[in-house]
Amino acid sequence: MTTKRRSAAWYGKLDRDGFIHRSWMKNQGFPDHAFDGRPIIGICNTWSELTPCNSGLRDLAEGVKRGVWEAGGFPVEFPVMSLGETQMKPTAMLFRNLLAMDVEESIRAYGIDGVVLLGGCDKTTPGQLMGAASVDLPSIVVSSGPMLNGKWQGKDIGSGTDVWKFSEAVRAGEMTLQDFMAAESGMSRSKGVCMTMGTASTMASLVEAMGMSLPTNAALPAVDARRMALAHLTGKRIVEMVDEDIKPSDVLTKAAFINAIRANAAVGGSTNAVMHLLALAGRVGVELTLDDFEQGSDVPLLVNCMPSGDYLMEDFCYAGGMPVVLQELAGQGLLSASKTVLGGDIAAYAEGAECFNADVIRSFDNPVKPAAGLRVLRGNLAPLGAIVKPSAATDALLEHEGEAFVFENIEDMKANIDRDDLPVTPDTILVLKGCGPKGYPGMPEVGNMPIPKKLVQQGVRDMIRISDARMSGTAYGTVILHVAPEAQAGGNLALVKTGDRIRVSASAGQLELLVDAAELEARRAAWQPDAPHYTRGYAKLYIDHVLQADRGADLDFLVGKDTRPVTRESH
Repeated sequence: MTTKRRSAAWYGKLDRDGFIHRSWMKNQGFPDHAFDGRPIIGICNTWSELTPCNSGLRDLAEGVKRGVWEAGGFPVEFPVMSLGETQMKPTAMLFRNLLAMDVEESIRAYGIDGVVLLGGCDKTTPGQLMGAASVDLPSIVVSSGPMLNGKWQGKDIGSGTDVWKFSEAVRAGEMTLQDFMAAESGMSRSKGVCMTMGTASTMASLVEAMGMSLPTNAALPAVDARRMALAHLTGKRIVEMVDEDIKPSDVLTKAAFINAIRANAAVGGSTNAVMHLLALAGRVGVELTLDDFEQGSDVPLLVNCMPSGDYLMEDFCYAGGMPVVLQELAGQGLLSASKTVLGGDIAAYAEGAECFNADVIRSFDNPVKPAAGLRVLRGNLAPLGAIVKPSAATDALLEHEGEAFVFENIEDMKANIDRDDLPVTPDTILVLKGCGPKGYPGMPEVGNMPIPKKLVQQGVRDMIRISDARMSGTAYGTVILHVAPEAQAGGNLALVKTGDRIRVSASAGQLELLVDAAELEARRAAWQPDAPHYTRGYAKLYIDHVLQADRGADLDFLVGKDTRPVTRESH
């Protein structure tokens, strides 16, 4: 038996402790030679029936195991917390850091040499990556993959994006409730994540762009046999990575994060990517700030997928997927040299890529939209920053000044948004407070608040909305998000009153509350934070320790990593 591998400290000792570790594993039918010093590979699985996006991961784990056995490794699957974006209350984001803790401590505590991360639904991918990065064992991602295109009345419909559209159409009296309910069954036709370019597919795309998965991981449909083959190849590759000692810290460099930021712009990716990349960078010790996201601001939108375009992820796959996007970026000198899980440079992921539908994946010469990357806004309303997604916004509203109408919290908004006498016009700027990391808690996807019913009935489909919340990657509109500091933490957002004027300039990166400093100080003297919604358990821990949006809303004591070996035994 070898003592060279990390797992040897569990399974390589010829003493009482080694006896215990091996013997209890053998009750599952593993033979002696499974413990002969071969790499032990953990398969970190977020499968759950309460996370429909990840419901195919149980099958993909079997594909990974085949690859691990083929390469001479020993695969062991273990569960971690699963975050069902569409099922959890108050928001899955509240639990992303808890998943990261689960992943980190599981990897550290068990005798494994490398890990395959099986995720998909929005927060599972970043949560797993954050946890794995903090232990820094060889790691690689297999995503669950997108659902097949939604179908209804002979046309494609997309997760989230069309839900928002249909919902507004019902409120406007343009769609019957019967039709709305009928569309429900055709929306989600297979296992997998949203088939729009929502957060799940965005994160899978960025994982590929950073070189933390094998090529083509982002877009292969969940039920496509090629995804099972990819899982098999990933299992084979993680064994090789253990031998080559390729760790997350080798792959997740500053250059890799810049590649991800540019790729996010090119694919029209989710605003949530900002939160997750900032948090992940904090785990690996990369200095990444909101200013770095300006690296993508001038990158055009190349992928014509909802919510910023017309197609869906199945179409993106068949058009060539992320390798084509990376090839386009490389052709413009926008793909920085960066190591990948394959051991070479990220440029290899683009080699030989071919576009099979030039309307789905555009070139730099014919983009869907020019300069479509996320914009960072700053000013007295967001001194630590806020973001807006121009590719999903109305161009005319990106330069605007108007009066605020304020909702003090989510309950206030829901109770009043449909009032016939709500004093708003299309030029009004809606402001929502109390939805940041501490305030909700967990920073929910409510920033794309509904258009007031009286305006929807007049045909209005977009107006400026500002909050300390997030929004779904499937959502659209001129929505200013992640205002930091949040209202609950005493940011100036807490001081905004109905009737105040606000100026927004995406081109200048400005978000200004046009109220003089003396008045703001007077308001601050009278302000008190709301009582916290939770006073026990993990939620209290979260409220007490969560960082603001500009730092990715990680917990302050989880930033960084701990790669020390575990030396104390359990018996």
